[in-house]
Amino acid sequence: MTQITARVSDDIARKIDEAAAQLKRSRAQVVRQALEYYLEDLEDLKLGIERLRDPADPILEWDDVRRELLDQD
Repeated sequence: MTQITARVSDDIARKIDEAAAQLKRSRAQVVRQALEYYLEDLEDLKLGIERLRDPADPILEWDDVRRELLDQD
């Protein structure tokens, strides 16, 4: 496993320590999980942007979608 060192503000360090205490985990575990969540969200964002830029993907009008959803039983 690779070790990474980063500087964070005192406020962020305090929040990490509070989360670690609340979750009964180490500071490293909290940081590792936060990074994993962030990277998963970033990947989802990239996919969303790719789909928005896809000219073959139709653009749906909100009123049409709403009407279709509300007309279903």
